[in-house]
Amino acid sequence: MTPRPAGLLLTPGAGADRDHRALRAVDDALAAADPPLPVERVDFPYRIAGRRAPDRPPTAVAHLRQEAAALAARLGVSTGDLLLGGRSYGGRMCSMAVAEGLPAAGLVLLSYPLHPPGRPDRLRVDHFGALEVPVLFVSGDRDPFGTPAELAEHAATIPGDVTLVTLPGTHDVKALDDVAAAVVHWLAATGS
Repeated sequence: MTPRPAGLLLTPGAGADRDHRALRAVDDALAAADPPLPVERVDFPYRIAGRRAPDRPPTAVAHLRQEAAALAARLGVSTGDLLLGGRSYGGRMCSMAVAEGLPAAGLVLLSYPLHPPGRPDRLRVDHFGALEVPVLFVSGDRDPFGTPAELAEHAATIPGDVTLVTLPGTHDVKALDDVAAAVVHWLAATGS
C-alpha cells in the first residue's frame, strides 16, 4: 500500500451493527495512531431497516460501493485510496466488492468466515483469486468458521500481499486490543 491509505470503511458481522466492540476497538486504535487514520463504521441495509436476515451479496456490495464513494468524497480522494474491511460477514462482503471491481487500497478482514461451522465443504473463497490488493486476516486460533491452516491454504490463492494474524480465541476474539494492534501494526508495516 503506497501511499498511505486515506481512510478505512469498516463493516459489521451478520449479527451485529456498526457499534460492535471489535469495530470500535479498531476505530479507537486508528484514531490514536500517529498519524491517525479516519474510520467510517457503517451498517448494511438490512440492519438499517431493522431486519435480522443479512442482505444477499448483490445488495450488500451495491451498498458498499455507495458508502465507499461517500467516504472517498468526504475525504477528497478516490475509493482506491481507502481500505475496506470488517468483521465476518462484513469483511466477506468487502472482499467480494473488491473482487467485483471496487477499487481499494487493501482489505482488513477480521474473523473471515471461510466456511459455515462444521461445513468445510461450503467454502466462501471463489473470489479470492481476484483480490489483487494487500489483505490482512485477523482470526482466532479456534475459529469454527475456519482453522488457521485452512485459512492459510486458501489465502495462498490471493494474488495480493497477504498477512495472516492468528490470536487466541474463537470467531469472536475477546482480546480486542490485540485485534486493533494487529491492524495498526499492519498499516504501519505496509503503508508509507
